[in-house]
Amino acid sequence: MQRIKTWLNQYEPMTLITFACLAGGLFLLQQLTSEVLEGETLGFDRTILLWLRQPGDLGQPIGPHWLAHAMGDITSLGGITVLSILTLLATIYLLLDRRTAIAVFLFVSVLSGWLASTGLKILIARARPDIVPHLVDVNDFSFPSGHAMVSAVTYLTLGTLLARTQRYRATRIFVMGAGIFLAVIIGLSRVYLGVHYPTDVLAGWVAGSLWALLCWVVSKRFIVRADGEGL
Repeated sequence: MQRIKTWLNQYEPMTLITFACLAGGLFLLQQLTSEVLEGETLGFDRTILLWLRQPGDLGQPIGPHWLAHAMGDITSLGGITVLSILTLLATIYLLLDRRTAIAVFLFVSVLSGWLASTGLKILIARARPDIVPHLVDVNDFSFPSGHAMVSAVTYLTLGTLLARTQRYRATRIFVMGAGIFLAVIIGLSRVYLGVHYPTDVLAGWVAGSLWALLCWVVSKRFIVRADGEGL
């Protein structure tokens, strides 16, 4: 017991919490992936997808007509085009502001997150849902949701960077909350549009959050605090 106390005293509480979150997230992702591969989640996925469509016409989503158009707009916020432009502009701004290390951190975090998402899709090779008609065109694998994962990486990372520039706790919470909100509604839009199983999106959220957290941990360890660049 004394050895455990000594070991715990060597680390800051936030460090221990961070690694606990990483371990818990990895376990959750592993369990979810295992259940998906075994087909255990199909009943749940099917129920949610059918619930989001009109009983007499599966090609029509529930809700007013404008909602489908709104979901199409929202889902674009997690597309590769929007995220690439956003990341590129933020990276250029940081470079012009002489914050090279943070610029590299942002760019590498998003790029590596996209590569990880693509790799997982190829590895799992889950076909897109065919339970309801798709409301937007898709042509790659389904698990995990790339929109959910990469938007989580991008918006959480940007939220972290922006939050650290805020003087007040309330604005820091708002900025981080905005990043989380965007990642959540983008993921929900994918299910509403019928192009992802709910478990695809859940896995994307978990994987994206884990990736953003892992990149933050690495940056804290290896990015030198020079001229206020530390994260």
